[in-house]
Amino acid sequence: MIHQVKFKIGEEDLILETGKIARQANGAVFGRYAGSAVLATACCSAQDLENLDFIPLQVEYNEKYYAAGKIPGGFIKREGRPKDKEILVSRLIDRPMRPLFSKKFKREIQVVPTVVSTDQINPPDVIAMVAASAAVTISDIPFDGPVGAIRIGYLDGSFIVNPTYDQIERSLLDIVVAGTRDGITMVEGSGAEISEEVMIEAIEEAHRWIKELCRIQLELAESVGRQKIDLSKVEEDSLEPAVKEELLQWAMPKMEEACFVRGKMDRSAAIKAIHDEAMERVAEKIPEQQIKLVRELLEELEYTTVRRSILDKKIRTDGRGPKDIRQITCEIDVLARTHGSALFTRGETQALAVTTLGTVFDEQMLDDIEGDARKAFMLHYNFPPFSVGETGRLGPNRRAIGHGHLAERSLSAVIPRKEDFPYTIRLVSEILESNGSSSMATVCGGSLALLNAGVPIHKSVAGIAMGLVQEDQSFVVLSDILGEEDHLGDMDFKVAGTAHGITGFQMDIKIAGVGAAVMSEALQQAKEGRLHILGVMNETIAEPRDSISEFAPKIINLKIDPDKIGAVIGPGGKTIKGITEKTGATINVENDGTVTIYSREKTKAEEAEAAIRGLVEEPEVGRWYIGTVRRIMDFGAFVEFLPGKEGLVHISRMAEEHVHSVQDVVQEGQEVRVKLFEIDRMGRMNLSMIENPESRSRSDSRSGDGYRSGDGRGSGRPRGQGRSDRSGRHEGRPRRS
Repeated sequence: MIHQVKFKIGEEDLILETGKIARQANGAVFGRYAGSAVLATACCSAQDLENLDFIPLQVEYNEKYYAAGKIPGGFIKREGRPKDKEILVSRLIDRPMRPLFSKKFKREIQVVPTVVSTDQINPPDVIAMVAASAAVTISDIPFDGPVGAIRIGYLDGSFIVNPTYDQIERSLLDIVVAGTRDGITMVEGSGAEISEEVMIEAIEEAHRWIKELCRIQLELAESVGRQKIDLSKVEEDSLEPAVKEELLQWAMPKMEEACFVRGKMDRSAAIKAIHDEAMERVAEKIPEQQIKLVRELLEELEYTTVRRSILDKKIRTDGRGPKDIRQITCEIDVLARTHGSALFTRGETQALAVTTLGTVFDEQMLDDIEGDARKAFMLHYNFPPFSVGETGRLGPNRRAIGHGHLAERSLSAVIPRKEDFPYTIRLVSEILESNGSSSMATVCGGSLALLNAGVPIHKSVAGIAMGLVQEDQSFVVLSDILGEEDHLGDMDFKVAGTAHGITGFQMDIKIAGVGAAVMSEALQQAKEGRLHILGVMNETIAEPRDSISEFAPKIINLKIDPDKIGAVIGPGGKTIKGITEKTGATINVENDGTVTIYSREKTKAEEAEAAIRGLVEEPEVGRWYIGTVRRIMDFGAFVEFLPGKEGLVHISRMAEEHVHSVQDVVQEGQEVRVKLFEIDRMGRMNLSMIENPESRSRSDSRSGDGYRSGDGRGSGRPRGQGRSDRSGRHEGRPRRS
């Protein structure tokens, strides 16, 4: 039986339907919004997995090229490994849903939202988030949802719900908000230096819509009427009360001491020592299968100890107060041959950021269902295992891609337009140490490295991670959280921005939701911390370096009349190839007349620029040019002062003093500085090598210096020379003075 619910968002209806397709999945929902559609399925394994201490959830968002009427590019004409965008959307779906699954449910869970249609107007990601939640909600998989998701834009002073791609492009804010009926659980997005007040209003507006999205999912689940798998039958093992009490009495004072040892590695070692000793104490008192219960008990004790200290004493594990920020050091020019580099260290978190400048040929080409595009700013985040003192595989995982994306969005707001800075920019963050908020260290280090490379970003950007510990009505907001405060706390709240506003935003909440008061305090405290960090960064470098690195390519941009592109290209590309071969520069010409010149040497780029300008430039009376002597006559020399354009320098205008012979002053092939002082009514161009050629005009008129060269390429004969009338007399022969 087919079941369906509708809900109007903006100008279109969101339709959730089940019972028609993918009926063998535990739950399947077909979500449609305008011309975009997503099929979301949820399945679980039939058997429990043993010895699990995490939620075995996989979210695999995928986009089919046929959804946009496209065939995949490249040699392999089928969809392959997940693209970065698919991984990022998978994380958007996973993060708000994962805390709502019970740890008692030890079966593998897989949620697969598939984009099967797109109108390339409405983004399918938020549709996928709602459809995925609905698929689990109507299934028999235990779930404390549903979860609603909405995108909020801010354009012309108003909020836009689920904006189109075009509206997102023009919007000052782009955030995706997810939550339950009780509160917000996740926010991610970016802004154009948005104020904290606007951000709070946007989140509150989003929650109003999220409540309705949760309502229609519950309505759909009720109409389906499928029972959830009963978790009450799951038998839980437990320690004997006497063993548990004895262990707690022994471990509590040791844990209270170990949790406040200074230094991440020393603190971890102290806590591990308690675990090891505890295992020895109970080894003969409990069966082997209960060993994991001892570990869980000690982890719960650590959780309680750290949180109680923060709530009651306002003291954190490293001795800081709630608002204190760890010591920060900033260095630039740490790598000699890179185009820009910076080392940002905050406590035990350290990021090496490196900027590389490239040409338009280094842009990333994107081929997905949204359409082909090119990307001129890229940020890649690397998190090698040595940064946390471990061994492991190298290469980006989903977490690294997500952290890099957040940092990239945070810095994108200040990256100059391509018209103002025609370079492709690649920023790489190597995390060398990590103990809390390496993504925000990437933002800070990245900002420093961009300035060091001479990229004209209009403001510095800093980032800070905020935390929260909340019990009942009491709460404490933490600035610049450590890794364990993220793990043991109730919120991981990252805010990046300039001194004037927010540019990047990500929040994950582990409790039912946070109120407006908590959110407001967290944002204000984050602003104070951000301004402090910016102050430290600005002491190292506050403005872009005056010039780019000598090792970076030199790029010159110029605009020509599109009608003259043919003159630059030449027949069969002959002209532009000639310039390239002569100068060694690479030249790119766009259809709108934008010409970009790339070269490793500045002089070669300028030489190519001069050649192109000469091809399209109109001669300007009164301007000086560097020209080449092409032909020498008794009465003067013809000089090519622009490509394909010649003029005559009469002998009387070659020097202030009297010149007996043209060859006494110039030779063929010689470069000379000439001034175009006149274009006569016949289009002939008269040049001079002296400052005031007009003072010679009277003697010139007597000297008969005319020539046949309507376009500057005439034969160069004096008027009448070589022509005679029927009487044999030469016309226009110059008179002897």
